[in-house]
Amino acid sequence: MIPRETIDEIRARCDIEEVIGQYVTLKRAGSNFSGLCPFHSEKTPSFTVFPASNSFYCFGCGAGGDAITFVRRAENLDYVEAVELLAKRVGVTIPQDSRGERTRNGMTRQRVYDMNLAAAKFFRSCLFDPAIGGEGMRYLSEERGLSGAVIKRFGLGFAPNSFGVLQRHMNSLGYSDGELIEGFLCGKSQKTGKAYDYFRNRVIFPIIDTAGNVIAFGGRVMDDSKPKYLNSSDTPGFKKSRNLFALNYAKNHCAEQMILCEGYMDVIALHAAGVENAVATLGTAITQEQARLLAKYTKKVIISYDSDGAGQNAAARAMRLLGEVGLEVRVLQMSGAKDPDEYIKKFGVERFRKLLRDSRTGFEFRLNAILARHDLSDGSEKLRACAEICDMIAGVWSGVEREVYIAAAAEKLGLGIEGITSDVNRIRAGKLREYRKKEASEAQASLRNYGDRVNPDSARNLRASAAEETILGLLLIYDEYRALIARGEIGLAAEDFCTEFGRRVFSEIMALQRSEGGYLFELLGQTLSPEEMGRLARLEQKRRMLTENGPAVLQTSIETLRQSVRQEEEKQSSAADFFARKREEMRGGQGKGPGGA
Repeated sequence: MIPRETIDEIRARCDIEEVIGQYVTLKRAGSNFSGLCPFHSEKTPSFTVFPASNSFYCFGCGAGGDAITFVRRAENLDYVEAVELLAKRVGVTIPQDSRGERTRNGMTRQRVYDMNLAAAKFFRSCLFDPAIGGEGMRYLSEERGLSGAVIKRFGLGFAPNSFGVLQRHMNSLGYSDGELIEGFLCGKSQKTGKAYDYFRNRVIFPIIDTAGNVIAFGGRVMDDSKPKYLNSSDTPGFKKSRNLFALNYAKNHCAEQMILCEGYMDVIALHAAGVENAVATLGTAITQEQARLLAKYTKKVIISYDSDGAGQNAAARAMRLLGEVGLEVRVLQMSGAKDPDEYIKKFGVERFRKLLRDSRTGFEFRLNAILARHDLSDGSEKLRACAEICDMIAGVWSGVEREVYIAAAAEKLGLGIEGITSDVNRIRAGKLREYRKKEASEAQASLRNYGDRVNPDSARNLRASAAEETILGLLLIYDEYRALIARGEIGLAAEDFCTEFGRRVFSEIMALQRSEGGYLFELLGQTLSPEEMGRLARLEQKRRMLTENGPAVLQTSIETLRQSVRQEEEKQSSAADFFARKREEMRGGQGKGPGGA
């Protein structure tokens, strides 16, 4: 457990707007700051930072809390890891004896990093040993044309074709089989239960994060075995949906644009040719988290996927996700080669740079894809193509963009602008009706607290849970109310609350209030999840927006809570009595004939 005084010092040195400003472009809005939320896709800012309360809240998705909670969400860390990261940033030293005992799924994140680094060194030594890694070195240097400097820069390695050589080496360094399995360096035999090397007979690509940690591995097989590429699964130190290959290098060269590739070799080939703003996903289609990660580093993304059908379908998905986070998206069109690596080998890097300059907008890419699927000389085919294009344009948020796209579509189709505009407006009206219908449905569900994953009990007694939220909101803001309850001058206990979430939060608040250091919002994150901290941020902001928060509001809410809980208990008791009587009546009537005799 990290000492309270260390948390206090980190909190004093951290300006929340500076912490969040490293991830989000913030603009001043009165005494607060606003920006696009990094935790969900939006085009209109709903994310607000409140310097006065050292907190943040998104009115769109409900994310909220303090600086520690933000870092937990943004970096996918647990509480202690987030505190350690902030401590490093502001120059606070955390006592050594407060670390190391904690585990997450059995291992600390740092333990995973240390283990991966040791494994990366082993794989690299194997690659540079001709007796072991000769085949892998031939593949990289002769078939793929990589220099020794590039091989070393990316830390490439080789996994021998053995079931236990890595395992034995790592065991000799003090890593247990359980740790190797949890870190996805070893698999576990279903027959024997023993560990075996996960990567075998493969060229190894270490995945390195922006802090320089080896977080995972990818491996390309040397024979015809399947799968061709094998990647680490999620571990305590790695989430593949939230990382990108070579971002540790590309982040220094991508202010204006980033190139998104499909494979590791494409990225390495581009970097080797001097195009150092290239990254790739980690064996999966691009995710929302990766799109938001790209938006942290660049303004424009050029998608450079394979020219086959699968690559083009993946590009269409990527365009949608990247566009949703506000990035300008363009698509590279290559002829004469299927990927950047092959193109550069055939035509040189300068021709590739020209391709980048001539890359098409996302709209042009999708427009041409639709036109290629239809024979425009056939009237019915032209109508189908027009319907697809109108539907695509109708989904564009900007009115100016829609006008530009309508004009381009009209020219390609040989149709009038007015007709296409009319169809686009009709489709947009339908989409708007559907959106409002969905919004109204979600609002109704929200009013009834259905689907509330943070506090699922709240739907059982709406009046009591509303009073409970008011009480918690007041306790989060006002020292004097917490003090009155702690001294027993206001009678309120955890048992008075109607939900498990309310009881737990109240207990944590009052435990801190009664502690030697007193209450501190940031310390609630030690036991509450980021989602639960977000809920508390919502309750706090809701109370701050109201002018009447006096003692009468607290007392009335306590009375309402108790009364509502009591009424609900009486109702349940009455129902139980009713069914008990019915069961007795049914038992009493068993065995009697129609006449009761």
